[in-house]
Amino acid sequence: MTVLTRVAAATPERPESRRPSRLLTAGLVVGPLFTLAYLVEGVLRGHGYSAVRHPVSSLALGSRGWEQTLNFLVAGMLVLVFAVGLRRSLRGAPGAGRGPGAVALPVLVAIWGIGLLGAGVFRTDPVGGYPTAASPVTWHGQLHDLAFSLPGFLALALAMFTAASVFARRRSPRMALYSAFSAVAFVVLFGFATSGFGGADPWVDAAGLWQRLCVTVGWGWLAVLAAQRRTSRR
Repeated sequence: MTVLTRVAAATPERPESRRPSRLLTAGLVVGPLFTLAYLVEGVLRGHGYSAVRHPVSSLALGSRGWEQTLNFLVAGMLVLVFAVGLRRSLRGAPGAGRGPGAVALPVLVAIWGIGLLGAGVFRTDPVGGYPTAASPVTWHGQLHDLAFSLPGFLALALAMFTAASVFARRRSPRMALYSAFSAVAFVVLFGFATSGFGGADPWVDAAGLWQRLCVTVGWGWLAVLAAQRRTSRR
């Protein structure tokens, strides 16, 4: 029995258990791909569309709306792939099996991905006069806003706050602090954008810009999280 114990203790950890999950790579590429796509679409759209005033979702309207719809769907799938890799990464860390970081964090990130998928399936209603001054309230527009976009943004904000707590307990103060600052900035910018899209001054003329800054903060945090988990698994 003693011999078996010594042999087991001397057995090195398999290299595969220390390798970063390839699924985490999705978290590194999804933000830049999504951002590049909507920036190019905004430049080429014209016909009254303003990236400073109008939301990213409005790019899904019109004859070329399929481009942004595809952008939403691809981004949503990549986020879900990353959420699976994040779950595996956190579960494999010492003491992570019972912590909220091993369950809550991947679930919240997955909800953000589902929100992106829903935003692609259900188109938004016209906002800020684009593509028409009329602003009809449709069932798919309501689903876009209330069932997918809003829960997705809230889930990503909660993911950042959760990460701040999780990494503080994991003795990763830099990641904890970065997550906390990102969460606050994300919520503030989201508030500005929402107020602007609702027609409140002085946010209305730059609502699209506030939204893009908000989303950029979110994608940036997701990429840093992916890089941190890949590094920790090496």
